[in-house]
Amino acid sequence: MENKEQAVILTGASSGIGRETSKQLLNSGFHVYGVARDFSKSGLQHECFHPLEVDMADIDSLPEKIKSLLKTIELPIRALINNAGVGKMGYLEQLSAADLKQVMDVNFLSHVLVTKAVLPIMKQQSGTSDLIFMGSEAGLHGAQQGSIYCASKFAIRGFAQALREECAKSAVRVTLVNPGAVRTEFFDELGFEPGDHEENAIAPKDIAQLVLSALNLRAGTVVDEINLSPLKQVWQRKES
Repeated sequence: MENKEQAVILTGASSGIGRETSKQLLNSGFHVYGVARDFSKSGLQHECFHPLEVDMADIDSLPEKIKSLLKTIELPIRALINNAGVGKMGYLEQLSAADLKQVMDVNFLSHVLVTKAVLPIMKQQSGTSDLIFMGSEAGLHGAQQGSIYCASKFAIRGFAQALREECAKSAVRVTLVNPGAVRTEFFDELGFEPGDHEENAIAPKDIAQLVLSALNLRAGTVVDEINLSPLKQVWQRKES
């Protein structure tokens, strides 16, 4: 089956990793159903790109909106890429209850709900399909001022590992991608960022290419988990 006859659902599609992955999927011929809060600055305009503006933090309305999206997709779903994420950094006592809820809702619970809606369809299809989660190096080890962010990524890692076991007898492959620092808008509202040199951060295109490689693997092979890092990890504080 040609890519132009297959659909990919991608959350967090309007910026950073999601935007670059959308571009590469479109260039490869897929129909991309992008989900994000706001596409006004994404620059994503393509006859095979189908945007749906949804606030992933609005957990109460999310299931119905995803259900409505699925009714519009007539093509086989080749992949679901759970990529949406938000960062709130600081010592635990500095974070509000609203901060804690937002991070867990967007980084974990929204992915659970989207996957719950899409996975039954993928399991019923005849061909191979991929369920890809964008994790983080923060899901591998905890770090100071990252307690709730790390917790959300540890949660998604455990969720992905469990689903890998649940999907082993189906044609659904489950992959978790754990990047280190990626040079995206993620750091716009944070007080720190990767160093200025190219080797201090991963480029979004690197991750997009990796996602395409995972999709193109032989049907009988699955990449369970991928960890990738900048060649030289350097962090710097922003000037106030």
